Amino acid sequence: MDNRKKVAVIMGSDSDWPVVKGACSVLKQFDVPFEAHILSAHRTPAAAADFAKNARANGYGVILCAAGMAAHLAGAFAANSILPVVGIPMKGGAMDGMDALLATVQMPSGFPVATVALNGAKNAAYLAVAILAVSDEELAQKLEQFRADTAAAIAKKDAAVAAEAAAL
Repeated sequence: MDNRKKVAVIMGSDSDWPVVKGACSVLKQFDVPFEAHILSAHRTPAAAADFAKNARANGYGVILCAAGMAAHLAGAFAANSILPVVGIPMKGGAMDGMDALLATVQMPSGFPVATVALNGAKNAAYLAVAILAVSDEELAQKLEQFRADTAAAIAKKDAAVAAEAAAL
Protein backbone atom coordinates (compact mmCIF):
# COMPACT_ATOMS: atom_id res chain seq x y z
CA MET A 1 0.00 0.00 0.00
CA ASP A 2 1.25 3.49 -0.90
CA ASN A 3 1.63 5.53 2.28
CA ARG A 4 3.18 8.58 0.63
CA LYS A 5 1.53 11.88 1.40
CA LYS A 6 -0.59 13.44 -1.33
CA VAL A 7 -0.74 17.07 -2.36
CA ALA A 8 -4.11 18.77 -2.63
CA VAL A 9 -4.20 21.20 -5.54
CA ILE A 10 -7.15 23.49 -4.93
CA MET A 11 -8.34 26.31 -7.15
CA GLY A 12 -11.13 28.77 -6.59
CA SER A 13 -12.33 28.64 -10.20
CA ASP A 14 -11.83 26.59 -13.34
CA SER A 15 -10.36 29.74 -14.92
CA ASP A 16 -7.27 29.07 -12.73
CA TRP A 17 -6.72 25.64 -14.31
CA PRO A 18 -4.48 26.71 -17.24
CA VAL A 19 -1.90 27.98 -14.71
CA VAL A 20 -2.55 25.45 -11.95
CA LYS A 21 -2.07 22.43 -14.19
CA GLY A 22 1.61 23.43 -14.27
CA ALA A 23 1.78 22.47 -10.58
CA CYS A 24 0.21 19.13 -11.38
CA SER A 25 2.81 18.52 -14.09
CA VAL A 26 5.64 19.18 -11.61
CA LEU A 27 4.10 16.85 -9.03
CA LYS A 28 3.71 14.16 -11.70
CA GLN A 29 7.37 14.65 -12.72
CA PHE A 30 8.39 13.82 -9.12
CA ASP A 31 5.84 10.99 -8.86
CA VAL A 32 4.07 12.76 -6.01
CA PRO A 33 0.43 11.72 -5.71
CA PHE A 34 -2.01 14.62 -5.98
CA GLU A 35 -5.63 15.49 -6.54
CA ALA A 36 -6.97 18.69 -8.11
CA HIS A 37 -10.29 20.22 -7.03
CA ILE A 38 -12.31 23.41 -7.41
CA LEU A 39 -13.46 24.73 -4.04
CA SER A 40 -14.33 28.32 -3.24
CA ALA A 41 -13.91 30.14 0.06
CA HIS A 42 -16.97 32.20 -0.88
CA ARG A 43 -19.18 30.07 -3.14
CA THR A 44 -18.62 26.69 -1.42
CA PRO A 45 -17.39 27.63 2.06
CA ALA A 46 -18.72 24.53 3.83
CA ALA A 47 -17.19 22.15 1.27
CA ALA A 48 -13.86 24.00 1.39
CA ALA A 49 -13.79 23.93 5.20
CA ASP A 50 -14.75 20.24 5.27
CA PHE A 51 -11.99 19.36 2.80
CA ALA A 52 -9.41 21.33 4.79
CA LYS A 53 -10.49 19.88 8.15
CA ASN A 54 -10.17 16.31 6.83
CA ALA A 55 -7.15 16.72 4.55
CA ARG A 56 -4.58 15.35 7.00
CA ALA A 57 -6.73 12.33 7.87
CA ASN A 58 -7.28 11.75 4.14
CA GLY A 59 -3.55 11.38 3.49
CA TYR A 60 -2.56 14.85 2.32
CA GLY A 61 0.73 16.40 3.40
CA VAL A 62 0.56 19.80 1.70
CA ILE A 63 -2.24 21.94 0.30
CA LEU A 64 -1.77 24.27 -2.67
CA CYS A 65 -4.45 26.95 -3.08
CA ALA A 66 -4.78 29.12 -6.18
CA ALA A 67 -7.13 32.09 -6.14
CA GLY A 68 -7.41 35.54 -7.61
CA MET A 69 -8.86 38.87 -6.57
CA ALA A 70 -9.97 38.59 -2.90
CA ALA A 71 -7.94 35.35 -2.71
CA HIS A 72 -9.32 34.10 0.60
CA LEU A 73 -8.94 30.44 -0.35
CA ALA A 74 -5.47 29.80 1.10
CA GLY A 75 -6.35 31.61 4.32
CA ALA A 76 -9.57 29.65 4.65
CA PHE A 77 -7.62 26.41 4.27
CA ALA A 78 -4.95 27.53 6.76
CA ALA A 79 -7.73 28.34 9.24
CA ASN A 80 -9.11 24.82 8.95
CA SER A 81 -5.98 22.65 8.67
CA ILE A 82 -2.63 22.30 10.39
CA LEU A 83 -1.05 21.14 7.12
CA PRO A 84 1.34 23.47 5.27
CA VAL A 85 -0.64 25.66 2.88
CA VAL A 86 0.99 27.28 -0.14
CA GLY A 87 -0.94 30.12 -1.73
CA ILE A 88 -0.79 30.80 -5.44
CA PRO A 89 -2.09 34.32 -6.11
CA MET A 90 -3.55 34.51 -9.59
CA LYS A 91 -3.20 37.40 -12.02
CA GLY A 92 -6.31 39.14 -13.26
CA GLY A 93 -9.04 41.46 -12.09
CA ALA A 94 -8.91 45.23 -11.69
CA MET A 95 -5.52 45.12 -9.92
CA ASP A 96 -4.03 42.43 -12.20
CA GLY A 97 -3.28 40.15 -9.25
CA MET A 98 -1.78 42.60 -6.76
CA ASP A 99 -4.93 42.27 -4.63
CA ALA A 100 -4.58 38.47 -4.71
CA LEU A 101 -0.90 38.67 -3.79
CA LEU A 102 -1.53 40.92 -0.81
CA ALA A 103 -4.55 38.92 0.36
CA THR A 104 -2.56 35.68 0.18
CA VAL A 105 0.58 36.90 1.90
CA GLN A 106 -1.11 38.83 4.77
CA MET A 107 -2.20 36.09 7.16
CA PRO A 108 -2.62 36.51 10.91
CA SER A 109 0.09 35.19 13.20
CA GLY A 110 -0.29 31.47 13.86
CA PHE A 111 -2.05 30.74 10.55
CA PRO A 112 0.72 31.09 7.96
CA VAL A 113 0.38 30.67 4.24
CA ALA A 114 3.56 30.31 2.23
CA THR A 115 3.09 32.46 -0.85
CA VAL A 116 4.65 32.15 -4.29
CA ALA A 117 4.71 34.67 -7.12
CA LEU A 118 1.67 35.64 -9.16
CA ASN A 119 0.72 32.58 -11.25
CA GLY A 120 3.60 30.72 -9.55
CA ALA A 121 1.91 27.31 -9.58
CA LYS A 122 5.05 25.44 -10.62
CA ASN A 123 7.07 26.92 -7.76
CA ALA A 124 4.25 26.04 -5.37
CA ALA A 125 4.60 22.44 -6.49
CA TYR A 126 8.40 22.52 -6.09
CA LEU A 127 7.88 23.87 -2.57
CA ALA A 128 5.40 21.07 -1.84
CA VAL A 129 7.98 18.54 -3.06
CA ALA A 130 10.61 20.10 -0.76
CA ILE A 131 8.22 19.99 2.20
CA LEU A 132 7.40 16.32 1.60
CA ALA A 133 11.07 15.50 0.99
CA VAL A 134 11.86 16.39 4.62
CA SER A 135 10.48 12.99 5.63
CA ASP A 136 10.82 11.07 2.33
CA GLU A 137 14.40 10.14 1.43
CA GLU A 138 13.52 8.87 -2.05
CA LEU A 139 11.79 12.15 -2.86
CA ALA A 140 14.72 14.10 -1.41
CA GLN A 141 17.07 12.25 -3.76
CA LYS A 142 14.83 13.06 -6.74
CA LEU A 143 14.84 16.72 -5.75
CA GLU A 144 18.63 16.73 -5.38
CA GLN A 145 18.97 15.13 -8.83
CA PHE A 146 16.59 17.70 -10.32
CA ARG A 147 18.69 20.52 -8.86
CA ALA A 148 21.92 18.93 -10.15
CA ASP A 149 20.39 18.49 -13.63
CA THR A 150 19.23 22.12 -13.60
CA ALA A 151 22.73 23.32 -12.67
CA ALA A 152 24.28 21.15 -15.40
CA ALA A 153 21.89 22.59 -17.99
CA ILE A 154 22.84 26.14 -16.98
CA ALA A 155 26.57 25.28 -17.15
CA LYS A 156 26.07 23.90 -20.67
CA LYS A 157 24.23 27.07 -21.75
CA ASP A 158 26.95 29.21 -20.12
CA ALA A 159 29.67 27.40 -22.09
CA ALA A 160 27.75 27.85 -25.34
CA VAL A 161 27.24 31.59 -24.77
CA ALA A 162 30.86 32.06 -23.69
CA ALA A 163 32.07 30.29 -26.84
CA GLU A 164 29.79 32.35 -29.08
CA ALA A 165 30.89 35.58 -27.35
CA ALA A 166 34.56 34.68 -27.77
CA ALA A 167 33.98 34.09 -31.49
CA LEU A 168 32.57 37.60 -32.05
